[in-house]
Amino acid sequence: MRLPLLARWLLGAGVAVALAFIYVPLLVVVVTSFNSDSTFSWPPRGLTLRWWSAAAQNDGALDAVATSAKVGMAATAVALVLGTMAAFALSRHRFFGRETVSLLVVLPIALPGIVTGIALNNAFRTVLGLDLGFVSLVVAHATFCVVVVFNNVAARLRRLGGNVEEASMDLGATRLATFRMVTLPSLGSALLAGALLAFALSFDEIIVTTFTAGAEIETLPVWIFSNLFRPNSAPVVNVVGTVLIIASIVPIWLSQRLSGDTAGGRI
Repeated sequence: MRLPLLARWLLGAGVAVALAFIYVPLLVVVVTSFNSDSTFSWPPRGLTLRWWSAAAQNDGALDAVATSAKVGMAATAVALVLGTMAAFALSRHRFFGRETVSLLVVLPIALPGIVTGIALNNAFRTVLGLDLGFVSLVVAHATFCVVVVFNNVAARLRRLGGNVEEASMDLGATRLATFRMVTLPSLGSALLAGALLAFALSFDEIIVTTFTAGAEIETLPVWIFSNLFRPNSAPVVNVVGTVLIIASIVPIWLSQRLSGDTAGGRI
């Protein structure tokens, strides 16, 4: 169906406004990372690379990036295992309370972060008597990372059905061989998408982190928030933000390439 000219112009204008709303603030962050002024002045009074050099030598920022990466990878690994197991249990089996269990699995992503943070803080410190630190932070992040892995794997399992696996076992393959050679390869792109989204959610989480990290753990979002309004720290924060913007392009590109969606969703 071919849209009228006016409708096409209106649709194009709407898309342009939406893209500008998303990407213009990111462009401002990139430009201000080269601002010669040490404040958030706009437009920049001059351009310089000294803030990039300062960011590369900032031990606090580097340590925070490393901590966020470690926590994100650990939480993603836990989420991949638990989310995949939950997806298989709820997609391939029928049992009493199945819908209730499904609701409980996805509920953490819908709860306000402050509620989750307070609940986990009380659970770790009061109920379990544990000190807050790396382990508590990984567990806290895994609670909502599990949801995105579960949703991706469950959706893929619904699309696959069970006919291919049944055919594999009819031909003599064991359940383990069928899972390794048929099911797992079919889930590859779903697992990758879930892992990327889980890592992204963990990497930029700040509310739950504040309640479950303890005093000795500082992730990148916490570091950015604590340095955002300090004198002479704003440009370094912009540099870190610019690096994250550039770095986020890589996993998205890899996800598209590995999932085979090279046409941008067009057929």
